[in-house]
Amino acid sequence: MSVQAWIVERIPVSGEQLRELTNEPVPNHLKRWWFCLGGTPAYLFLVQIVTGILLAFYYQATPASAYESIRYITEEVNYGWYFRSLHKWAATFMIAAVILHQMRVYFTAAYRRPREVNWLIGMCLLMASLLTGFTGYSLVFEQLSYWGATVASNLSDAVPVVGPIAKEMLLGGVTYNEHTLSRFYIVHAAILPAAMILLLVVHISLIRLHGVTELRSADDPVDKPTHFNFFPDHLYTEIIVGLVLMVLLSALATILPAELGPKADPQTTPEVIKPEWFFYVSFRWLKMFSLTFAVLSTGFIVAAMFVWPWIDSLLVRITKNRDASVYVGIVATMLLIGLTVVEAVLEH
Repeated sequence: MSVQAWIVERIPVSGEQLRELTNEPVPNHLKRWWFCLGGTPAYLFLVQIVTGILLAFYYQATPASAYESIRYITEEVNYGWYFRSLHKWAATFMIAAVILHQMRVYFTAAYRRPREVNWLIGMCLLMASLLTGFTGYSLVFEQLSYWGATVASNLSDAVPVVGPIAKEMLLGGVTYNEHTLSRFYIVHAAILPAAMILLLVVHISLIRLHGVTELRSADDPVDKPTHFNFFPDHLYTEIIVGLVLMVLLSALATILPAELGPKADPQTTPEVIKPEWFFYVSFRWLKMFSLTFAVLSTGFIVAAMFVWPWIDSLLVRITKNRDASVYVGIVATMLLIGLTVVEAVLEH
């Protein structure tokens, strides 16, 4: 019996059935690479998993040994500096890609009926990506990462009812202690990745069930097909994006490798404490207003983002303008960019 016959007998799926299952017609607007941002964070997430597993062989999640284990990875393990840098840059690009993808969905109104549930899942993936970045940054146990985590956890006290409970669960106590790093590590390396994989499965399943939102432009030819095959045409686009990202990540990891700052010192507060770039907006917002108002308003904004499909529906009914959300999005984007730039430029 040939190998092919052996496989077909045990896995009775023909090539034609497999092509029919995977070869979904794709709208023509996905030929433009900036509409293919959905696959980009998925690829980067895979890079994160692979490099994270490699780093996990050496990392030790205790205050006494975490910093030394990172130093050992960076300075002594063969290519340890490279894989650590790859992990860091892939995290940065993944969070940026998720943000850009969510913005693309927002500005093209791809969250409208019947795709509201997928918008909720996308928001959950965005929050999970941000939390993964926060916990990963905290694992290094540098001076800035330690105090950044301390400040962030203390902010939760201003959140009514659930804030103090969430803080104690994350820290393993009322303050940063010897159990905190291990909790961060479990959340970062196990809970959040598992949750993101489940969310991705549901997210992709709903996309397959509903199909991709079709966007038409004025210059689209009327007499040409409106769709093209996923395989091989769209798959080629995704492969090209992946190869470009692979080269870019490798170049950045080599030219701008991840550095290692001073070890965390709980007795000495740094003069300047700054989080990672994706929290610059929240950090600047906290500096502009009182703690209670800043925390509550941030919670309100995040909640509004989750239920935006229904807010959008209400806005359309009130204003009679289907593009009302676009104007809100433009103002919000300008505010996000402005606060991020201000926080990046100013030292205090």
